[in-house]
Amino acid sequence: MRLELRGLTKKFGDFVADDAIDLVVPPGQIHAILGENGAGKSTLMNMLYGILEPTDGQIRIDGAPVRFRSPGDAIAAGIGMVHQHFKLVGPFSVADNVQLGREHARAGMLDRTAARRAVREVSERYGLALDPDAICENLPVGVQQRVEIVKALSGHTELLILDEPTAVLTPPEVAELLTIMRNLAASGMSIIFISHKLREVKAVADTITVIRRGKVVAEVSPDDGEAELAAAMVGREVSLTVDKTPAQPTEKALEIIDLTVLDDRGIPALDGLNLTVRAGEIVGLAGVEGNGQTELARAILGTLAPAGGSIEMAGTEVTRWHPYRRIAAGLGYIPEDRARDGLVGDFTVAENIVLNQYREAPLSRRGVVDERAVRAVASKSIAEFDIRTQGPEEGVSALSGGNQQKVIIAREFSRPRKVLVAAQPTRGVDIGAIEFIHARLVAERDTGTAVLLISAELDEILALSDRVAVIYNGQIVGEVAPDSPRSEIGQLMIGHRLENSPGDA
Repeated sequence: MRLELRGLTKKFGDFVADDAIDLVVPPGQIHAILGENGAGKSTLMNMLYGILEPTDGQIRIDGAPVRFRSPGDAIAAGIGMVHQHFKLVGPFSVADNVQLGREHARAGMLDRTAARRAVREVSERYGLALDPDAICENLPVGVQQRVEIVKALSGHTELLILDEPTAVLTPPEVAELLTIMRNLAASGMSIIFISHKLREVKAVADTITVIRRGKVVAEVSPDDGEAELAAAMVGREVSLTVDKTPAQPTEKALEIIDLTVLDDRGIPALDGLNLTVRAGEIVGLAGVEGNGQTELARAILGTLAPAGGSIEMAGTEVTRWHPYRRIAAGLGYIPEDRARDGLVGDFTVAENIVLNQYREAPLSRRGVVDERAVRAVASKSIAEFDIRTQGPEEGVSALSGGNQQKVIIAREFSRPRKVLVAAQPTRGVDIGAIEFIHARLVAERDTGTAVLLISAELDEILALSDRVAVIYNGQIVGEVAPDSPRSEIGQLMIGHRLENSPGDA
Protein backbone atom coordinates (compact mmCIF):
# COMPACT_ATOMS: atom_id res chain seq x y z
CA MET A 1 0.00 0.00 0.00
CA ARG A 2 1.21 3.49 -0.87
CA LEU A 3 -0.21 6.18 1.42
CA GLU A 4 -0.26 9.88 0.64
CA LEU A 5 -1.54 12.69 2.85
CA ARG A 6 -2.03 15.99 1.04
CA GLY A 7 -2.62 19.14 3.05
CA LEU A 8 -4.39 17.24 5.83
CA THR A 9 -5.78 19.72 8.36
CA LYS A 10 -7.80 19.37 11.55
CA LYS A 11 -9.29 22.28 13.49
CA PHE A 12 -11.15 22.24 16.79
CA GLY A 13 -12.87 25.61 16.78
CA ASP A 14 -10.09 28.17 16.43
CA PHE A 15 -7.42 25.68 17.49
CA VAL A 16 -5.46 24.12 14.61
CA ALA A 17 -4.25 20.69 15.72
CA ASP A 18 -2.80 19.73 12.32
CA ASP A 19 -1.98 22.30 9.66
CA ALA A 20 -1.69 21.16 6.01
CA ILE A 21 0.28 17.97 6.65
CA ASP A 22 1.92 16.32 3.62
CA LEU A 23 3.24 12.78 4.01
CA VAL A 24 4.13 9.81 1.75
CA VAL A 25 4.60 6.23 3.00
CA PRO A 26 5.54 3.66 0.33
CA PRO A 27 5.04 -0.11 0.74
CA GLY A 28 7.42 -1.88 3.13
CA GLN A 29 8.67 1.32 4.77
CA ILE A 30 8.87 2.11 8.48
CA HIS A 31 8.06 5.81 8.51
CA ALA A 32 8.56 7.44 11.91
CA ILE A 33 6.69 10.57 12.92
CA LEU A 34 8.57 12.38 15.64
CA GLY A 35 7.20 15.20 17.75
CA GLU A 36 6.58 16.64 21.19
CA ASN A 37 3.55 15.80 23.30
CA GLY A 38 0.63 17.68 21.79
CA ALA A 39 2.37 18.23 18.44
CA GLY A 40 -0.59 16.72 16.57
CA LYS A 41 0.73 13.20 15.95
CA SER A 42 -2.21 11.29 17.41
CA THR A 43 -4.75 13.67 15.84
CA LEU A 44 -3.16 13.00 12.45
CA MET A 45 -3.40 9.24 12.91
CA ASN A 46 -6.97 9.46 14.17
CA MET A 47 -7.89 11.17 10.89
CA LEU A 48 -6.14 8.44 8.93
CA TYR A 49 -7.97 5.77 10.95
CA GLY A 50 -11.42 7.33 10.56
CA ILE A 51 -11.85 8.39 14.19
CA LEU A 52 -11.74 12.07 13.24
CA GLU A 53 -12.84 13.69 10.00
CA PRO A 54 -10.35 16.09 8.41
CA THR A 55 -11.28 19.76 8.22
CA ASP A 56 -9.39 19.99 4.94
CA GLY A 57 -6.98 18.02 2.78
CA GLN A 58 -6.95 14.57 1.24
CA ILE A 59 -5.98 10.98 2.01
CA ARG A 60 -4.89 8.92 -1.01
CA ILE A 61 -4.25 5.17 -1.14
CA ASP A 62 -2.43 3.79 -4.16
CA GLY A 63 -3.11 7.07 -5.94
CA ALA A 64 -6.88 7.15 -5.34
CA PRO A 65 -8.53 9.59 -2.90
CA VAL A 66 -10.41 7.97 -0.02
CA ARG A 67 -12.69 9.20 2.74
CA PHE A 68 -13.00 7.32 6.02
CA ARG A 69 -16.14 7.99 8.05
CA SER A 70 -15.28 5.39 10.70
CA PRO A 71 -12.50 3.01 11.74
CA GLY A 72 -14.47 0.31 9.94
CA ASP A 73 -13.84 2.11 6.64
CA ALA A 74 -10.10 2.32 7.39
CA ILE A 75 -9.93 -1.35 8.38
CA ALA A 76 -11.74 -2.33 5.18
CA ALA A 77 -9.13 -0.35 3.20
CA GLY A 78 -6.30 -2.35 4.85
CA ILE A 79 -5.28 -0.02 7.70
CA GLY A 80 -4.75 -1.28 11.25
CA MET A 81 -3.94 0.80 14.32
CA VAL A 82 -2.51 0.11 17.75
CA HIS A 83 -3.52 3.03 19.96
CA GLN A 84 -1.38 4.66 22.63
CA HIS A 85 -4.05 3.81 25.20
CA PHE A 86 -5.08 0.21 24.69
CA LYS A 87 -8.66 -0.51 23.61
CA LEU A 88 -8.95 -3.93 25.21
CA VAL A 89 -11.88 -5.20 27.30
CA GLY A 90 -10.12 -6.38 30.45
CA PRO A 91 -12.39 -9.27 31.53
CA PHE A 92 -12.50 -10.70 27.96
CA SER A 93 -10.12 -13.35 26.68
CA VAL A 94 -7.46 -12.65 24.06
CA ALA A 95 -9.59 -14.37 21.39
CA ASP A 96 -12.72 -12.41 22.33
CA ASN A 97 -10.82 -9.10 22.19
CA VAL A 98 -9.27 -9.91 18.82
CA GLN A 99 -12.63 -10.80 17.23
CA LEU A 100 -14.50 -7.73 18.55
CA GLY A 101 -16.14 -6.07 15.57
CA ARG A 102 -15.36 -9.02 13.30
CA GLU A 103 -16.96 -11.84 15.29
CA HIS A 104 -16.74 -15.42 14.09
CA ALA A 105 -20.23 -16.91 14.11
CA ARG A 106 -21.89 -20.21 13.32
CA ALA A 107 -25.67 -20.57 13.22
CA GLY A 108 -26.06 -17.22 14.94
CA MET A 109 -23.70 -18.14 17.80
CA LEU A 110 -20.15 -16.99 18.51
CA ASP A 111 -17.67 -19.52 17.18
CA ARG A 112 -14.94 -19.32 19.82
CA THR A 113 -13.06 -22.23 18.29
CA ALA A 114 -12.65 -20.28 15.06
CA ALA A 115 -11.64 -17.18 17.03
CA ARG A 116 -8.94 -19.11 18.90
CA ARG A 117 -7.69 -20.58 15.65
CA ALA A 118 -7.50 -17.12 14.05
CA VAL A 119 -5.42 -15.80 16.98
CA ARG A 120 -3.02 -18.73 16.72
CA GLU A 121 -2.62 -18.29 12.96
CA VAL A 122 -1.81 -14.57 13.17
CA SER A 123 0.42 -15.11 16.22
CA GLU A 124 2.45 -17.79 14.50
CA ARG A 125 2.67 -15.88 11.20
CA TYR A 126 4.18 -12.80 12.82
CA GLY A 127 5.99 -14.36 15.77
CA LEU A 128 3.64 -12.93 18.42
CA ALA A 129 3.20 -15.66 20.99
CA LEU A 130 -0.24 -15.46 22.65
CA ASP A 131 -2.59 -17.73 24.59
CA PRO A 132 -6.05 -17.20 23.02
CA ASP A 133 -7.78 -18.13 26.30
CA ALA A 134 -5.80 -15.78 28.58
CA ILE A 135 -7.80 -13.01 30.25
CA CYS A 136 -6.45 -9.66 29.06
CA GLU A 137 -6.58 -7.80 32.39
CA ASN A 138 -4.28 -10.44 33.89
CA LEU A 139 -1.59 -10.03 31.21
CA PRO A 140 1.56 -7.88 31.51
CA VAL A 141 1.46 -4.62 29.58
CA GLY A 142 3.83 -5.89 26.90
CA VAL A 143 1.65 -8.92 26.22
CA GLN A 144 -1.48 -6.74 26.14
CA GLN A 145 0.18 -4.75 23.40
CA ARG A 146 0.84 -7.96 21.51
CA VAL A 147 -2.91 -8.60 21.68
CA GLU A 148 -3.53 -5.15 20.19
CA ILE A 149 -1.08 -5.84 17.36
CA VAL A 150 -2.64 -9.23 16.59
CA LYS A 151 -6.06 -7.56 16.63
CA ALA A 152 -4.83 -4.93 14.15
CA LEU A 153 -3.29 -7.61 11.90
CA SER A 154 -6.29 -9.95 11.94
CA GLY A 155 -7.82 -8.37 8.85
CA HIS A 156 -6.08 -7.84 5.52
CA THR A 157 -3.77 -5.21 6.95
CA GLU A 158 -1.31 -3.53 4.58
CA LEU A 159 -0.54 -0.42 6.67
CA LEU A 160 -0.04 -0.60 10.44
CA ILE A 161 -0.12 2.51 12.64
CA LEU A 162 1.69 2.24 15.97
CA ASP A 163 0.86 5.27 18.14
CA GLU A 164 3.46 5.68 20.93
CA PRO A 165 3.73 1.88 21.22
CA THR A 166 6.75 1.87 23.57
CA ALA A 167 5.43 4.36 26.15
CA VAL A 168 4.56 1.68 28.73
CA LEU A 169 6.99 -1.09 27.77
CA THR A 170 10.09 -2.34 29.54
CA PRO A 171 13.42 -2.27 27.65
CA PRO A 172 13.24 -6.00 26.74
CA GLU A 173 9.67 -5.52 25.51
CA VAL A 174 10.77 -2.52 23.44
CA ALA A 175 13.55 -4.56 21.81
CA GLU A 176 11.04 -7.30 21.01
CA LEU A 177 8.60 -4.83 19.46
CA LEU A 178 11.29 -3.27 17.26
CA THR A 179 12.18 -6.74 15.98
CA ILE A 180 8.51 -7.41 15.21
CA MET A 181 8.31 -4.12 13.30
CA ARG A 182 11.33 -5.00 11.17
CA ASN A 183 9.84 -8.41 10.37
CA LEU A 184 6.51 -6.87 9.37
CA ALA A 185 8.21 -4.33 7.11
CA ALA A 186 10.31 -7.07 5.52
CA SER A 187 7.07 -8.87 4.64
CA GLY A 188 5.95 -5.79 2.66
CA MET A 189 3.78 -4.10 5.26
CA SER A 190 3.97 -0.30 5.61
CA ILE A 191 4.34 0.98 9.17
CA ILE A 192 3.80 4.42 10.64
CA PHE A 193 5.66 4.63 13.93
CA ILE A 194 4.58 7.51 16.18
CA SER A 195 7.11 8.29 18.89
CA HIS A 196 9.22 10.87 20.65
CA LYS A 197 11.93 8.40 21.74
CA LEU A 198 14.95 9.24 19.63
CA ARG A 199 16.95 6.08 20.21
CA GLU A 200 14.09 3.80 19.14
CA VAL A 201 13.26 5.91 16.10
CA LYS A 202 16.89 5.86 14.97
CA ALA A 203 17.07 2.10 15.51
CA VAL A 204 14.09 1.12 13.37
CA ALA A 205 12.96 3.91 11.02
CA ASP A 206 13.71 4.14 7.31
CA THR A 207 12.77 7.83 7.25
CA ILE A 208 11.57 10.40 9.80
CA THR A 209 9.06 13.23 9.58
CA VAL A 210 9.23 15.79 12.40
CA ILE A 211 6.03 17.59 13.42
CA ARG A 212 6.01 20.62 15.69
CA ARG A 213 2.81 22.38 16.81
CA GLY A 214 0.78 20.77 14.05
CA LYS A 215 3.16 21.43 11.13
CA VAL A 216 5.77 19.38 9.32
CA VAL A 217 9.06 21.13 10.10
CA ALA A 218 11.60 18.62 8.79
CA GLU A 219 12.20 15.39 6.89
CA VAL A 220 15.33 13.85 8.38
CA SER A 221 17.42 10.71 8.22
CA PRO A 222 17.74 8.21 11.08
CA ASP A 223 21.50 8.60 10.59
CA ASP A 224 21.30 12.16 11.98
CA GLY A 225 22.51 12.61 15.56
CA GLU A 226 20.15 12.59 18.53
CA ALA A 227 20.96 16.21 19.34
CA GLU A 228 19.90 17.30 15.83
CA LEU A 229 16.68 15.27 16.02
CA ALA A 230 15.88 16.68 19.46
CA ALA A 231 16.42 20.25 18.27
CA ALA A 232 14.18 19.68 15.24
CA MET A 233 11.45 18.21 17.46
CA VAL A 234 11.49 20.82 20.22
CA GLY A 235 12.64 23.87 18.25
CA ARG A 236 15.64 24.58 20.44
CA GLU A 237 18.80 22.90 21.66
CA VAL A 238 18.07 20.22 24.26
CA SER A 239 20.55 18.92 26.82
CA LEU A 240 20.67 15.13 26.71
CA THR A 241 22.63 14.91 29.97
CA VAL A 242 21.61 15.68 33.55
CA ASP A 243 23.46 18.58 35.15
CA LYS A 244 23.78 18.11 38.91
CA THR A 245 26.23 18.67 41.73
CA PRO A 246 27.11 16.01 44.33
CA ALA A 247 24.33 15.31 46.82
CA GLN A 248 24.46 16.53 50.40
CA PRO A 249 22.27 13.96 52.20
CA THR A 250 21.29 14.55 55.81
CA GLU A 251 18.85 12.70 58.09
CA LYS A 252 16.80 9.64 57.19
CA ALA A 253 13.54 10.80 55.59
CA LEU A 254 12.14 7.46 54.40
CA GLU A 255 13.01 4.16 56.01
CA ILE A 256 11.61 0.80 54.92
CA ILE A 257 12.27 -1.94 57.46
CA ASP A 258 11.74 -5.68 56.77
CA LEU A 259 8.73 -4.87 54.59
CA THR A 260 6.67 -7.83 53.40
CA VAL A 261 3.72 -7.49 51.04
CA LEU A 262 1.69 -10.41 49.69
CA ASP A 263 0.17 -10.56 46.23
CA ASP A 264 -3.38 -11.73 45.53
CA ARG A 265 -2.17 -15.36 45.60
CA GLY A 266 -0.63 -14.96 49.05
CA ILE A 267 2.92 -15.05 47.67
CA PRO A 268 5.39 -12.36 48.86
CA ALA A 269 5.78 -9.60 46.30
CA LEU A 270 8.06 -7.86 48.81
CA ASP A 271 10.01 -10.22 51.06
CA GLY A 272 11.61 -8.47 54.03
CA LEU A 273 12.76 -5.48 51.98
CA ASN A 274 15.02 -2.86 53.59
CA LEU A 275 15.72 0.55 52.09
CA THR A 276 16.63 4.02 53.34
CA VAL A 277 16.38 7.35 51.52
CA ARG A 278 17.89 10.42 53.17
CA ALA A 279 16.82 14.02 52.83
CA GLY A 280 18.72 15.66 49.98
CA GLU A 281 19.44 12.58 47.87
CA ILE A 282 17.95 10.63 44.97
CA VAL A 283 17.97 6.87 45.40
CA GLY A 284 17.23 5.05 42.17
CA LEU A 285 15.51 1.68 42.30
CA ALA A 286 16.73 -0.43 39.39
CA GLY A 287 15.39 -3.80 38.39
CA VAL A 288 13.43 -5.75 35.83
CA GLU A 289 9.79 -4.76 36.15
CA GLY A 290 7.66 -7.19 38.12
CA ASN A 291 10.12 -7.68 40.98
CA GLY A 292 8.15 -5.71 43.56
CA GLN A 293 8.57 -2.09 42.40
CA THR A 294 4.84 -1.50 42.01
CA GLU A 295 4.03 -3.04 45.39
CA LEU A 296 6.74 -1.00 47.12
CA ALA A 297 5.43 2.28 45.72
CA ARG A 298 1.83 1.44 46.66
CA ALA A 299 2.86 0.35 50.16
CA ILE A 300 4.68 3.65 50.73
CA LEU A 301 1.59 5.55 49.58
CA GLY A 302 -0.65 3.41 51.79
CA THR A 303 -2.90 1.81 49.17
CA LEU A 304 -1.42 -1.64 49.81
CA ALA A 305 -1.31 -3.01 53.36
CA PRO A 306 1.91 -4.82 54.31
CA ALA A 307 1.87 -8.25 55.92
CA GLY A 308 4.93 -7.36 57.96
CA GLY A 309 7.61 -4.76 58.58
CA SER A 310 7.31 -0.99 58.88
CA ILE A 311 7.53 2.29 56.99
CA GLU A 312 8.86 5.47 58.62
CA MET A 313 8.81 9.07 57.40
CA ALA A 314 11.16 11.50 59.18
CA GLY A 315 11.39 9.12 62.12
CA THR A 316 7.63 8.62 62.52
CA GLU A 317 6.08 5.25 61.73
CA VAL A 318 3.33 5.64 59.12
CA THR A 319 2.75 1.97 58.29
CA ARG A 320 -0.96 2.08 59.17
CA TRP A 321 -1.66 5.66 58.14
CA HIS A 322 -4.29 6.49 55.53
CA PRO A 323 -2.83 7.75 52.21
CA TYR A 324 -4.35 11.21 52.75
CA ARG A 325 -2.59 11.51 56.11
CA ARG A 326 0.74 10.53 54.53
CA ILE A 327 0.26 13.10 51.75
CA ALA A 328 -0.60 15.76 54.33
CA ALA A 329 2.59 14.83 56.22
CA GLY A 330 4.70 15.59 53.13
CA LEU A 331 4.59 12.57 50.82
CA GLY A 332 4.55 13.25 47.08
CA TYR A 333 3.65 10.43 44.71
CA ILE A 334 3.95 10.07 40.94
CA PRO A 335 2.26 6.75 40.00
CA GLU A 336 3.55 4.46 37.28
CA ASP A 337 0.11 4.11 35.65
CA ARG A 338 -1.26 7.61 35.13
CA ALA A 339 -4.58 6.49 33.67
CA ARG A 340 -5.44 4.09 36.50
CA ASP A 341 -3.83 5.70 39.54
CA GLY A 342 -2.90 9.27 38.64
CA LEU A 343 -5.89 10.96 37.07
CA VAL A 344 -9.67 11.11 37.21
CA GLY A 345 -10.54 10.88 33.53
CA ASP A 346 -13.94 12.57 33.88
CA PHE A 347 -12.43 15.59 35.67
CA THR A 348 -10.99 18.71 34.08
CA VAL A 349 -7.31 19.59 33.91
CA ALA A 350 -7.81 22.07 36.75
CA GLU A 351 -9.61 19.55 38.97
CA ASN A 352 -6.85 17.00 38.48
CA ILE A 353 -4.11 19.52 39.26
CA VAL A 354 -5.64 20.28 42.68
CA LEU A 355 -6.81 16.75 43.55
CA ASN A 356 -4.60 16.43 46.64
CA GLN A 357 -5.01 20.00 47.94
CA TYR A 358 -8.53 21.20 47.12
CA ARG A 359 -9.53 20.89 50.80
CA GLU A 360 -6.89 23.43 51.83
CA ALA A 361 -6.83 27.24 51.73
CA PRO A 362 -6.80 29.17 49.47
CA LEU A 363 -8.53 26.57 47.28
CA SER A 364 -11.24 25.94 49.82
CA ARG A 365 -13.05 28.35 52.15
CA ARG A 366 -15.23 27.01 54.95
CA GLY A 367 -15.51 23.67 53.21
CA VAL A 368 -16.48 25.14 49.82
CA VAL A 369 -14.11 24.93 46.86
CA ASP A 370 -13.21 28.33 45.42
CA GLU A 371 -13.45 27.73 41.67
CA ARG A 372 -11.67 31.00 40.84
CA ALA A 373 -8.71 30.04 43.02
CA VAL A 374 -8.61 26.58 41.45
CA ARG A 375 -8.50 28.06 37.96
CA ALA A 376 -5.74 30.47 38.99
CA VAL A 377 -3.57 27.66 40.41
CA ALA A 378 -4.24 25.49 37.38
CA SER A 379 -3.46 28.27 34.91
CA LYS A 380 -0.14 28.91 36.64
CA SER A 381 0.75 25.20 36.51
CA ILE A 382 -0.29 24.93 32.85
CA ALA A 383 2.12 27.73 31.97
CA GLU A 384 4.95 26.55 34.24
CA PHE A 385 4.86 22.94 33.07
CA ASP A 386 3.97 23.69 29.43
CA ILE A 387 0.83 21.55 29.50
CA ARG A 388 -0.59 21.62 25.96
CA THR A 389 -4.30 22.11 26.61
CA GLN A 390 -7.08 24.39 25.43
CA GLY A 391 -7.50 25.59 29.03
CA PRO A 392 -8.06 24.59 32.66
CA GLU A 393 -11.63 23.49 31.94
CA GLU A 394 -10.68 20.98 29.23
CA GLY A 395 -11.26 17.35 30.18
CA VAL A 396 -7.98 15.69 31.11
CA SER A 397 -8.92 12.63 29.03
CA ALA A 398 -8.70 14.81 25.89
CA LEU A 399 -4.97 15.45 26.43
CA SER A 400 -2.16 13.43 24.90
CA GLY A 401 -0.53 10.89 27.20
CA GLY A 402 2.54 13.06 27.74
CA ASN A 403 0.45 16.07 28.68
CA GLN A 404 -1.56 13.95 31.09
CA GLN A 405 1.75 13.03 32.73
CA LYS A 406 2.62 16.72 32.97
CA VAL A 407 -0.65 17.31 34.86
CA ILE A 408 0.46 14.77 37.48
CA ILE A 409 3.96 16.23 37.66
CA ALA A 410 2.50 19.72 38.10
CA ARG A 411 0.24 18.53 40.90
CA GLU A 412 3.00 16.80 42.85
CA PHE A 413 5.50 19.64 42.45
CA SER A 414 3.09 22.37 43.52
CA ARG A 415 3.31 21.84 47.29
CA PRO A 416 6.05 21.24 49.89
CA ARG A 417 7.26 17.65 50.29
CA LYS A 418 9.58 15.72 52.58
CA VAL A 419 9.56 12.55 50.49
CA LEU A 420 8.83 12.13 46.78
CA VAL A 421 8.19 8.70 45.28
CA ALA A 422 8.56 9.08 41.52
CA ALA A 423 7.52 5.90 39.70
CA GLN A 424 8.23 6.05 35.95
CA PRO A 425 8.06 9.89 36.05
CA THR A 426 8.98 10.39 32.38
CA ARG A 427 6.99 7.50 30.91
CA GLY A 428 5.32 8.67 27.72
CA VAL A 429 6.69 12.23 27.68
CA ASP A 430 8.83 13.89 25.02
CA ILE A 431 12.51 14.74 25.28
CA GLY A 432 11.92 18.39 26.10
CA ALA A 433 9.63 17.43 28.97
CA ILE A 434 12.10 14.77 30.13
CA GLU A 435 14.80 17.43 30.35
CA PHE A 436 12.44 19.62 32.41
CA ILE A 437 11.31 16.80 34.75
CA HIS A 438 14.88 15.66 35.36
CA ALA A 439 15.91 19.19 36.27
CA ARG A 440 12.95 19.49 38.67
CA LEU A 441 13.80 16.19 40.37
CA VAL A 442 17.38 17.38 40.94
CA ALA A 443 16.05 20.72 42.24
CA GLU A 444 13.79 18.82 44.66
CA ARG A 445 16.80 16.94 45.95
CA ASP A 446 18.73 20.17 46.37
CA THR A 447 15.95 21.70 48.50
CA GLY A 448 16.21 18.76 50.92
CA THR A 449 13.53 16.40 49.62
CA ALA A 450 14.23 12.68 49.76
CA VAL A 451 13.53 11.27 46.29
CA LEU A 452 12.92 7.59 45.56
CA LEU A 453 13.13 7.16 41.79
CA ILE A 454 11.61 4.00 40.31
CA SER A 455 12.23 3.64 36.59
CA ALA A 456 12.41 0.95 33.93
CA GLU A 457 14.90 3.18 32.07
CA LEU A 458 18.34 2.27 33.38
CA ASP A 459 19.81 5.35 31.67
CA GLU A 460 17.45 7.52 33.72
CA ILE A 461 18.37 5.76 36.95
CA LEU A 462 22.10 6.19 36.34
CA ALA A 463 21.80 9.81 35.23
CA LEU A 464 19.74 11.02 38.21
CA SER A 465 20.64 8.81 41.17
CA ASP A 466 23.12 9.46 43.94
CA ARG A 467 22.78 5.84 45.02
CA VAL A 468 21.33 2.90 43.10
CA ALA A 469 19.48 0.13 44.91
CA VAL A 470 18.71 -2.97 42.88
CA ILE A 471 15.54 -4.94 43.54
CA TYR A 472 15.10 -8.59 42.66
CA ASN A 473 12.31 -10.94 43.71
CA GLY A 474 11.00 -8.49 46.31
CA GLN A 475 14.33 -7.81 48.01
CA ILE A 476 17.13 -5.26 47.72
CA VAL A 477 20.00 -7.43 46.52
CA GLY A 478 22.63 -4.70 46.49
CA GLU A 479 23.45 -1.00 46.34
CA VAL A 480 25.98 0.49 43.96
CA ALA A 481 27.23 3.87 42.85
CA PRO A 482 25.61 5.22 39.66
CA ASP A 483 28.96 5.11 37.84
CA SER A 484 29.32 1.37 38.47
CA PRO A 485 29.79 -0.87 35.42
CA ARG A 486 26.51 -1.78 33.75
CA SER A 487 27.57 -5.43 33.79
CA GLU A 488 27.71 -5.26 37.60
CA ILE A 489 24.23 -3.71 37.80
CA GLY A 490 22.96 -6.26 35.29
CA GLN A 491 24.19 -9.11 37.48
CA LEU A 492 22.30 -7.69 40.42
CA MET A 493 19.16 -7.27 38.31
CA ILE A 494 19.08 -11.01 37.64
CA GLY A 495 19.62 -11.83 41.31
CA HIS A 496 23.39 -12.30 41.59
CA ARG A 497 24.48 -10.57 44.81
CA LEU A 498 27.84 -8.85 44.90
CA GLU A 499 30.26 -9.62 47.74
CA ASN A 500 31.15 -5.99 48.51
CA SER A 501 27.83 -4.29 47.74
CA PRO A 502 27.30 -1.38 50.17
CA GLY A 503 24.46 -1.43 52.64
CA ASP A 504 21.57 0.98 52.93
CA ALA A 505 22.74 2.93 55.91
